[in-house]
Amino acid sequence: MTIRVLFVCHGNICRSPMAEFIFKKIINDRGMSDAFEINSAATSDEEIWNGVGNPIYPPALEQLRLHDIPCNGHRATQITESDYKYYDYLIYMDKMNYRNMMRIIQKDPLGKCLRLMDLTEKPGDVSDPWYTGNFEKTFSDLMSGCTALADYIIGKSKNS
Repeated sequence: MTIRVLFVCHGNICRSPMAEFIFKKIINDRGMSDAFEINSAATSDEEIWNGVGNPIYPPALEQLRLHDIPCNGHRATQITESDYKYYDYLIYMDKMNYRNMMRIIQKDPLGKCLRLMDLTEKPGDVSDPWYTGNFEKTFSDLMSGCTALADYIIGKSKNS
């Protein structure tokens, strides 16, 4: 059985694609790539032009490269209502992402939506580098959150 994870942020050019590729690396390093499908999406269509999404924002891409995390071929996409049925986990970065996500998917009766940092010892929002300019801090948040998420999902699937 494949575990499907979708990371969600506002534009899908900074935090959610960084989380997607960090999580892919963590899962790959644990030898579990075949058990997961991992993607990311935006709550807005601001980074999508004529049906084509923008690539990862250059400073976010640079942060991934600094940590030897492969991140090829990403283009921004927007979350859809059907993504709720398809994915097992919809992981959002901050409270505004959650509000905007709920406008699209309507509700979360199965409890699939989780704020990434709430799984760590420092619950709260993932720092948004679009406003702070601090991509290093965002990377640190995402690494912590994605590690905790991997532990959570793998632990939960072993207990099922």
